[in-house]
Amino acid sequence: MDKFGKSQSVTRTEDVRFLTGDGRYVDDIAPEGALHGYFLRSTVAHGIINELDVSDALEVDGVHMVLTCRDMEAAGVDVSMAGAVVQNRDGSNGAKPQRPMLAKDRVRYVGEPVALIVADTIAQARDAAELIMFDVDDLPAKIEFAAGGETLHAEAPDNKAFDWGMGDESATEAAFKSAARTVALDVDDNRIIVNSMEPRGAYAEWTDGKLHVAQNGQGVWAHKGYLKSAFGLEDDQVRVTNPDTGGGFGMKAMTYNEYFCLAQAARVLDRPVRWMSERTEAMLSDNGGRDLTSLAEFAFDENNKITAYRVTSKCNLGAYNSQFAQFIQTQLFSRVLMGVYDVQTTWLQVEGYYTNTTPVDAYRGAGRPEAIYVLERLMDRAARELGVDPWELRRINFIKPDQFPYLAATGETYDVGDFNKVLSRVAIEADRAGFEARRAADAEKGLLRGQGLCYYIESILGDPSEGAHVVFNEDGTVTIYVGTQSNGQGHETVYAQFLSDQTGIPANKITVVQGDSDLIAQGGGTGGSRSVTVQNNATLATVAKMTEAFTVFLSEEMGVPASEISFDDERFRAEGSNLTPTMLEVAEMAREKGRDDLLSHQERATLPARSFPNGAHVAEVVIDPETGIVVTDRYTVVDDFGNLINPMLAEGQVHGGVAQGVGQAVQERVVYDEDGQLLTASFMDYAMPRATDLPNISFTSEPVPSTANIMGMKGCGEAGTVGALAALSNAVQDALWDHGVRQADMPFTPHRVWEMLNEDRIAAE
Repeated sequence: MDKFGKSQSVTRTEDVRFLTGDGRYVDDIAPEGALHGYFLRSTVAHGIINELDVSDALEVDGVHMVLTCRDMEAAGVDVSMAGAVVQNRDGSNGAKPQRPMLAKDRVRYVGEPVALIVADTIAQARDAAELIMFDVDDLPAKIEFAAGGETLHAEAPDNKAFDWGMGDESATEAAFKSAARTVALDVDDNRIIVNSMEPRGAYAEWTDGKLHVAQNGQGVWAHKGYLKSAFGLEDDQVRVTNPDTGGGFGMKAMTYNEYFCLAQAARVLDRPVRWMSERTEAMLSDNGGRDLTSLAEFAFDENNKITAYRVTSKCNLGAYNSQFAQFIQTQLFSRVLMGVYDVQTTWLQVEGYYTNTTPVDAYRGAGRPEAIYVLERLMDRAARELGVDPWELRRINFIKPDQFPYLAATGETYDVGDFNKVLSRVAIEADRAGFEARRAADAEKGLLRGQGLCYYIESILGDPSEGAHVVFNEDGTVTIYVGTQSNGQGHETVYAQFLSDQTGIPANKITVVQGDSDLIAQGGGTGGSRSVTVQNNATLATVAKMTEAFTVFLSEEMGVPASEISFDDERFRAEGSNLTPTMLEVAEMAREKGRDDLLSHQERATLPARSFPNGAHVAEVVIDPETGIVVTDRYTVVDDFGNLINPMLAEGQVHGGVAQGVGQAVQERVVYDEDGQLLTASFMDYAMPRATDLPNISFTSEPVPSTANIMGMKGCGEAGTVGALAALSNAVQDALWDHGVRQADMPFTPHRVWEMLNEDRIAAE
């Protein structure tokens, strides 16, 4: 592993084609002559469908079909979408109402697909959609995620989807009753729209009874399973591919209604059918993120040690269960419930509700940013109410290095960590000692400066198993087939770099193949910061198998026992032999001997446990009290990602994650009106962070190698967002505290911050 320890920052090879316009995205590669699909979507948030007459639309020139839910059912398609369900506190299962692929009988959110129009051109399909007679009897829209209101699903009385709990409720209650002090805080986590650079898109085609769906997703294997089930197909009758994909962030991990509809249209017409979402269409129909409220409470002893932690949350599921949604604010939230603090008495209760809004699902971090945000906001509030330094309060309660491996109250085992070392380092990197001078200088200008700290921990998720397949090609190059899917993270570079490091094969001779269920039989896809850790673990296993096979072959060629042959990550060597072949040279020797069995090697491997990335974020903001404008002035990150394969790519992941956290904290906010109409359905109304909204982000690595994998690494893809929400929010709260603001909730838009500072004046008026 010496070469792995070099931790080199290799420039991304895939960027050449992306930056020169040679990327191959789904809309670039649709088959020539493919028909265009356009979805008629509901403009009503809630109502009974009285009429859906498509006859006039079918008469439009160029229109080949108009597909409805009734058509799909009549053709034998199982129109029910998948949706995760948790177990309630009483042992029953959460609600599982049907989510049809196209609206059936009732519409439940603005943007819900009602019909698919297929035509020669997209303009013809749009024109035909205007002629569809779609009449709905309006029902009251339910927007608040709380009990009551017009019932969306008979399976969920009072619109409650589930009531879930984890921990020891009675022990937690007892700890609060005996506590020296208690602190409580209400925390809102605002809803966001993902807005990946490339909107969702797909095409479908059938060849000799075999379905092929190409979509810009985060993995192909789960989608293949859903398509098989919906259409009653065998394994070899479905192929799913992911071409280049311009951003996913969890939102593209799920299957969506449109892909099934395209597949059915292509089957009926025996023609390829393509679809690419428009931006407003994406804002209406892509799964949203976050959207929950929590009451968080600490119990303390007389030494400011936390004795118990209790969280009661309510979350918005939107109109239906999406693929993972009931898991996000329950099981995934609970993975890091207590963060980095040594507390064994906890209770988490979560209620989920249906509303007449777009479904909500995983967004970068999926439950862990939500959990850490609640916890770290409460830590800062507790420090203020207890009258102690917020940094010192964290140190008092940290899990200590000699306590690892540490079994958390929720059942997760943290393998390693040195949180105090990381916190001490970030104090230096952020120049904490100079903060008061900066604050005083701003005060002289009439500005408010605040500093916020967040110490986070997160858990990599997803399938712990993965496979790798290495093939030596006739032209002297090598192909590695992987079970994950890049959405812009740099997988092609890092996988080739790692294989090169372990084998001595030049990285420029290695091609990475991903996202094709015909070429790669099994894979876990990308999500939960699993990709590099799990995939490279499989690569190590494959290299070990390959090395063993080549060693046996060379034993025969060299005439020495296999036990005397070694491989040093560059060449095979045997004492007394002048032969020192490279991997590529051994492969060519095997080819010349007709040993084709030595030219292809594959293996699967399973991680024994998760890794737990952690770190400290320190944000400084400057607020103009006259306008309420919040400027993120300084941002410092010290992370423990264990061993880094490519530090530059890791830093890039942190920068991107912080940008998404800053976006949610300062600018982004989804707003529906009382009728369920989305008021933030364009970039005129929904603010996304720009480069000018961010300072230079300082990143430092302070690693404690993980023991959960042989590489000693920890996932880094979501960590930036996990830490950013609370760091920014605590900084804003710090700036506003001395001005009487006691409840500062995201997003900190100028108008909202101005209102916080002028609450008394507004009330008086």
